Amino acid sequence: MVFSTSVDEFREVLRHSENIIVVAGAGLSAASGLPTFREKGGLWRTLDTSSIATPSTFRSDPSLVWQFYHHRRVKALQASPNAAHRALAKLAIPSFLKTLAPAASSYHLITQNVDRLSVKAIMDLTNQSTLNRAQYDSENVRLDSVIEMHGRLFDVQCTSCGHCEEDLSNPLCPALGRAEESYNSNSTQIKPESIAVETLPRCHQCGELARPGVVWFDEKSQRLDEINSLVQRADLCLVVGTSSTVRND
Repeated sequence: MVFSTSVDEFREVLRHSENIIVVAGAGLSAASGLPTFREKGGLWRTLDTSSIATPSTFRSDPSLVWQFYHHRRVKALQASPNAAHRALAKLAIPSFLKTLAPAASSYHLITQNVDRLSVKAIMDLTNQSTLNRAQYDSENVRLDSVIEMHGRLFDVQCTSCGHCEEDLSNPLCPALGRAEESYNSNSTQIKPESIAVETLPRCHQCGELARPGVVWFDEKSQRLDEINSLVQRADLCLVVGTSSTVRND
């Protein structure tokens, strides 16, 4: 295989591509201030994040898992899409995509990220007053061009009835808010708080314990059949911010 760093050659390939996919990982959101954890050796408060993000850890210590994800929620709520998010979002606008890839018939961003920044970038782009909003509405720009294969950080999913809904509350519940404040006020605090299970997030439908709506290690990634179909049809794949070394399926 011959590798090239030529921008002109890339533009030529893009210009003739029909089915374009982007595979994105944590590195895409690093410039927005969200930690990749891999750069810290996979650690959060000296704990191995790969051992926290599992169904078995949630069963044995839901307090620990919720504190980890609540911390991530807080950081993601404070973050904004960066230039890379915005550049990829523009490709979801059919008229803009055609200027770079006139042969393109489809474009999808397959992201491993759960922070929703790729979706927010599209929403921000279509809401900007400087853009022709009517044009974008007529082009039917859809958020489903973004496939979130590892779930969504702000989804709260019941462990009993399966009900799932997006909740952007901060804090998600008082107990998690107090734990986050305690950690932020004491930088030397390493061990997470011990929070009673009954005070952790509950399902709004049945009242049972809820979990973060993300895909954990040892769980199957979402929308795999759709992703496999897109990969089979793709004639151009852009890989952004991921080593693609982690598999949950």
